[in-house]
Amino acid sequence: MDKVRTMEEMPLCKFHFKMFAYSGGSAFLDGYVIGIIAVALAVMQRQVDMSLTMVGLIGMATLAGMFVGGMTGGYLTDIIGRKKIFVINMLIIAVVSTLQFFINDPMQLVILRFILGIIIGADFPIAGALMTEFSPSKNRGSLLGGLNGLWYVGYASSYLVGYFMLSFGDTSWRWMLVSSAVPGIIMFIARLKMPESPRWLANKGRAAEANAIVRKIYGKHVVMSKESEVKVKTTFLDIFRNGNGKWTIFVAVFWSLQVIPTFAIGTYIPQILGQFGFANGTKEYLGSAVINIIYLVGLFPFLYLVERYGRRPTLIWPFLVCSISLFALGSTSGLNMSFIFIVALFIIYGVLNTGMGIHQWIYPNELFPTHIRGTAMGFSTGITRITSAVGTLLFPAFLASYGVSATFYVCGGMYFIGFLVALFMAPETKNMSLSQASSINKSSDSQNNSFVQEKTVN
Repeated sequence: MDKVRTMEEMPLCKFHFKMFAYSGGSAFLDGYVIGIIAVALAVMQRQVDMSLTMVGLIGMATLAGMFVGGMTGGYLTDIIGRKKIFVINMLIIAVVSTLQFFINDPMQLVILRFILGIIIGADFPIAGALMTEFSPSKNRGSLLGGLNGLWYVGYASSYLVGYFMLSFGDTSWRWMLVSSAVPGIIMFIARLKMPESPRWLANKGRAAEANAIVRKIYGKHVVMSKESEVKVKTTFLDIFRNGNGKWTIFVAVFWSLQVIPTFAIGTYIPQILGQFGFANGTKEYLGSAVINIIYLVGLFPFLYLVERYGRRPTLIWPFLVCSISLFALGSTSGLNMSFIFIVALFIIYGVLNTGMGIHQWIYPNELFPTHIRGTAMGFSTGITRITSAVGTLLFPAFLASYGVSATFYVCGGMYFIGFLVALFMAPETKNMSLSQASSINKSSDSQNNSFVQEKTVN
């Protein structure tokens, strides 16, 4: 008789890569939608009369929308399921992206990009929860971390698309904005075939459906887990109770300190390169694309390191290196340094920033139990996007008033604070089951509750 195995004990297979693709659409579109506006804005500003405030509003609208989407979408997916919202989100993204082509006033673009942000923000926690709940424990960090890599794939792709669309002339910025409809349609069709999460079904008292999905995917000798989940009511405030509050604060703080400078610098990177003296022709756009493509190099070693050496060191030390790199950029601005030297500093910063970015997906999905996993991820997404939105709104005015040097000193300071937060707060969850990871450093009552929620699957 074959030995009964759990989902978390199964080796990587074709199904896991399918789920990675379904979930990765969220990160890809997030990166693409945020990236394409950088090139589109640079072109649009030359044709449409806009104040710095309006430019900032357009740049931050998607991030502000993600605050609303993250807060509501994560909670809703814990209540009504992962798949339903996950499918319809992509259809809405395709429709709204297309509508951007027809705007005739900058405020209309602000509204549409805010709506895009809501949908993408709602998609984020579902993607993380699904990938987490289907992943083998030995590969969970790599699979979740890989989702963040797709953010950079989307981001870099947006710059390449924008660069080549510059040849479209005066309407190029419209075509850039509508281009996000294409991946939206592709993901909508693909997600129609995906299953609901067995862990979520069992958590809602639908164990028979959960077991049927597990058997269909893995075979009759595989069960959901040794300690399967029983019905538990989802309450939003649970992310602050039973020992969860510490991790909610930790995730929101370290994630915010990373993405505020990431989004601010990334949204206006063509203008930044221009201030470094590379604004002739289209070099600043090509440079932006090259920089973001090379950033992906940082992802691959971290997918190995996070499983080999753990979560803590792969978060702590990159924060410090990113801080030093940005301080170096600040100190060399105005010195007429070579294009290669400036790009090299950007690459050092970006490679390490990309590498540690995998924890945006790992920690919030591992540290919380199933009944609030989406809620916690959504809350963290919402907080980090609203803080990023404020940073993106203020960035162009700050850059114009104080210059590149001061801007990079401030961003470097944020990364140094992130280094201190990670050093004193980051837990280690390597090779833990979801039950163990969601019980780490919590009260005995909370740990007992996690095991009460889980009984053997028959």
